[in-house]
Amino acid sequence: MTVEKPEENVSSTQEPDLVVSAPSEPDVPKSEIKIIRRKLNGYVGFANLPKQWHRKSIRRGFSLNLMVVGGRGLGKSTLINTLFNKELYPVETFNKPEFPNPEDPTPVSVETVSAEIEENNVKLSLTVIDCPGFGEGINNTDSWKPIVDEINNRFDMYLEAETKINRATVVDNRVHACLYFIEPTGHSLKPLDITFMKQVHEKVNLIPVIAKSDTLTEKEIQEFKQRIMDDITNQGIKLFTPPEYDNDDEETKVASREIMAKAPFAIVGSTNQIQTPDGRIVRGRSYPWGIIEIDNEDHCDFIKLRQLLIRNFMEELKETTANVLYENYRTSKLKKLGIEQDDSVFREFDPVLKQEEEKQLHEAKLANMEAQLRSIFQSKVSKEEKKLQETEADLFAKHKEMRDKLLKQIKLLEEKKRELEMAKPIHHDPAPLPSTAPTKTRKGFLR
Repeated sequence: MTVEKPEENVSSTQEPDLVVSAPSEPDVPKSEIKIIRRKLNGYVGFANLPKQWHRKSIRRGFSLNLMVVGGRGLGKSTLINTLFNKELYPVETFNKPEFPNPEDPTPVSVETVSAEIEENNVKLSLTVIDCPGFGEGINNTDSWKPIVDEINNRFDMYLEAETKINRATVVDNRVHACLYFIEPTGHSLKPLDITFMKQVHEKVNLIPVIAKSDTLTEKEIQEFKQRIMDDITNQGIKLFTPPEYDNDDEETKVASREIMAKAPFAIVGSTNQIQTPDGRIVRGRSYPWGIIEIDNEDHCDFIKLRQLLIRNFMEELKETTANVLYENYRTSKLKKLGIEQDDSVFREFDPVLKQEEEKQLHEAKLANMEAQLRSIFQSKVSKEEKKLQETEADLFAKHKEMRDKLLKQIKLLEEKKRELEMAKPIHHDPAPLPSTAPTKTRKGFLR
């Protein structure tokens, strides 16, 4: 029995509708489930369920596993620090030369940085997964493999934890989102960008960003975005899109569409505090020609990216990872192992349902037997009909042959008759004497 929560808080003076669905059998379609509506006569208390869930969530805390992928010098660590407004991801963590030699590149590796963050008594366990060495070589054909292997390994670890007897301590280490940094060339996606996105777009929530967008003009950014989206659409690459719910108001839907209209997000990262000419203290970058404010939507898309990634849709990212991406991977993995799900194991035994199933099986068996008998009967009938047709054709052939023989004999006899008539001698005798005896004449020929 499912109970729908009313939209407003329930009080003793209110009488909201209570929607109760009747118990349904496993084979009954959802469209045929009968819904009974009842009026509440007093306060029940299930309207406080969101508050209970809120207390539980605050006590348990939240987690986010964020992967950042891109070439060296695109500002990945700076963006992470800017997103959470704290030095969580030190730039000097990876002590490597500023300009590595492309002929002797460092192999792609996976490194993790974890941190505990607290904001207004809400705790967040953040894990940042970096992939140094990506795209730094001359030949980057297989540079995406270690990253895909890391995503698959995390799925495998979670699947293994789920199959254990004790699942109380299952840690969610799956990648919830992947920020892919695109170099601000102003042209279009490189082959490496397309190859990487096509390899991971069905395994992780992919969010492309244009790194260091302050190197491009506003017109160049718009044209670059359009080229990138054209390439993504033509290649069939899937990006993370926030879901829209039925109970969302129009303002929420419009805000969500405005966020996705900015993809790929042109971002600029900085944690430096700069004073503007009008006296304001802002986070940004100072240039001889002016100041770029990080938190100004007219200057970059950082605010929209933060709303998508943290403020508005962090739970949707995690739900999509768990309910869609991981489930697809899990299903494919188990099928490759030869494991098929048998739903009858989980079905509760019901004598009436069992009798109905046996009846349906018996009827199907009778129908199958009837179809087989009908097929055999039709086969025999068609065989006899074919035999009769062959006999009839044989009789017609014999009749025609006998008729031809008779016609041929008649023709021969007619020719013999003509020959005999022509061979008969002609005698010139004197006139015969009158006689009283009649003269007999014969017609035809001797047989």
